[in-house]
Amino acid sequence: MKTKVLKASIPVITAVVLCSAGFLLVEAHAASPRAATPTPKAQDQSRAIANGGISVAGWQGQVDAAEAGRGMSVNDAKLTEDNGVLHVTTGPAITYWDPKNVASGDYTVKATFDEPKFMNLNSHPHPYGIVIAGNDMGTPQATYLYCAAYGNGTFIVRGMGPQPFQMNGRGAAAPSVHKAEAPGSPVTQEIAMTVSGDKVSCSINGTEVASYPKSEVVGAGKLKSTDGVYGIRFAHNTEGTVTGFTMTKQ
Repeated sequence: MKTKVLKASIPVITAVVLCSAGFLLVEAHAASPRAATPTPKAQDQSRAIANGGISVAGWQGQVDAAEAGRGMSVNDAKLTEDNGVLHVTTGPAITYWDPKNVASGDYTVKATFDEPKFMNLNSHPHPYGIVIAGNDMGTPQATYLYCAAYGNGTFIVRGMGPQPFQMNGRGAAAPSVHKAEAPGSPVTQEIAMTVSGDKVSCSINGTEVASYPKSEVVGAGKLKSTDGVYGIRFAHNTEGTVTGFTMTKQ
């Protein structure tokens, strides 16, 4: 097996953080089964992050179409790197990637996501995770698939084709997805997406939580291919770090 380790200090990785309308509408509404949720704000609208933008060499970003429609851009979220650790603060839902990071055939992309303070910038759980199969990134025709975890024990698999398409509805619970003890507590998730033969799957914390035949994710209104750019995605109004971002050829 040949492993490609992506370090943010080298202009080689991409963070895919997409969220906003697509993510906001379908990903931000999972109820927390364990953590008490503070009183919701009147509107959980995406905020603009001060001194935002991308400061990691080689990386690019794209906010969801609905976010762009509200006048938001990559400069309203923030991607930085410190000693190989990516730090994301949103802002609008966004996807980050480096055009050099392309996977084809059979492969696994994984990373560890840390949310130091669960729900630090929001009134309910918001997800973050891995993006694969990105094509036409940075354009209105962008297509990709992602698997993202919430700090309340649930996860979501969703894509853009280029319109949003659901793979597991509005999300589902899985025993392997870690739960924060309470708002403000830390929670960590290791998320991996794998393409192997005719199967596309997502694993969280070492356990497969969802899998699909390629025919269910590739086609009209869905992915152009399972080959493409990989990166990371964060929903709106979320803060976290990313480490161990790697792509391994099977």
